[in-house]
Amino acid sequence: MSKTNIDTTIHTARKLDHEDELKKYQNEFYRQPDSIYMDGNSLGLLSRQAEDSLLNMLHSWKTNGIDGWTKGNHPWFYVSEQLGEMSAELLGAKNKEVIVSGSTTINLHQLLATFYKPNGKRTKILADELNFPSDIYAIKSHLALRGMDPEEHLILVTAEDQHTLKEEDIIDSMTDEIAVAIFPSVLYRSGQLLDMKQITEAAHENGIVIGFDLCHSIGALPHSLNDWKVDFAFWCTYKYLNGGPGSPAGIYINEHHLPIHPGLSGWFGSDKTKQFDMDLTMSPAPDAGAMQIGTPHILSASSLIGSLKLFQDIGIEKIRRKSLKLTEYMMTLIDAKLRVYGFSIANPREDNRRGGHVYLEHPEAIRICKALKQEKVTPDFRPPSGIRLAPVALYNSFEDVWNVVDCLQRIMEEERYKQFESDREIVS
Repeated sequence: MSKTNIDTTIHTARKLDHEDELKKYQNEFYRQPDSIYMDGNSLGLLSRQAEDSLLNMLHSWKTNGIDGWTKGNHPWFYVSEQLGEMSAELLGAKNKEVIVSGSTTINLHQLLATFYKPNGKRTKILADELNFPSDIYAIKSHLALRGMDPEEHLILVTAEDQHTLKEEDIIDSMTDEIAVAIFPSVLYRSGQLLDMKQITEAAHENGIVIGFDLCHSIGALPHSLNDWKVDFAFWCTYKYLNGGPGSPAGIYINEHHLPIHPGLSGWFGSDKTKQFDMDLTMSPAPDAGAMQIGTPHILSASSLIGSLKLFQDIGIEKIRRKSLKLTEYMMTLIDAKLRVYGFSIANPREDNRRGGHVYLEHPEAIRICKALKQEKVTPDFRPPSGIRLAPVALYNSFEDVWNVVDCLQRIMEEERYKQFESDREIVS
């Protein structure tokens, strides 16, 4: 799409929708009438297939009782492995490298307990100051548990513009004192997509174990974790994967590290053939399943069966192509209609540097978000002055994008945001 001479009327949006090969999938999701949902990078919408798989799992409990662990369409005993296999293609991973269980931060704790092995002068963990805070909390707790001072042993790569990271700054920080490095694939605030292949290669050249938080990339863009030889990764499934609130998270372990003994052992990480032997000495699963700790949350996991089936049917490459077109179109309209009101686009412009959302900065962001919600547009506010807008390829249209920008223009022209207080909601 050319960035010059763009027709900013709604006719272009409708033309793009007419050409959209994924348009039919919008009807698979519960889109509320007369409203536009632009917060799929925080919580994805419910699909009919996800609803069906949840109801089917409830039926299995209803009819099978405890026998649901081994009977029914999706025996509970193997659900985490099944979801891992369904996720593998999205990650560019082998089935044995992926397991879906636990929560994002619990899985990071597991990975740190397993891979953080301070030895000699290699005692430090490398991360970045723009990372999601929960990751930093987990890292600091493991340093403290090993008797390390987080102020000294956590090295944070800084961002000059407070929005984006430079790969060269990350690589320059990879000294012989670093044991483990953890970075986001896509920064949760600015939507910057890091060059994971380049960073991984540099980490290994410097003898560093490297992992990535994929929360803002899985389901939005393709990965090649096995080819890149990423050591480990973790992610949630309720954003672009549309698994629902509290749906289980995932873990990837490169085959080079398998079999592996988990740092935090629990009975569901056992070899499936021996789990019910009740031996007091654990026999870990030979694959990524060893990283499981407790019994999986079956009902929370069940919606993912339907959600991931959609991704298998469509293919992540098609989803990525539409996602890039949606965000490019949104930025084009913002440039044409909103810059005069003080908005700035703080996410990278290049396709290979951008995740699945657009990140706007404005001094009145919090009040503007409240005004958008009054107009039945759901955005995402990030303090102190950020607005995240995620046009999701599976359920948002180009006309949605046009209407959101048009709504923002009217809010600013008529100063509707001024009727709202500048206090943040409990959940933003």
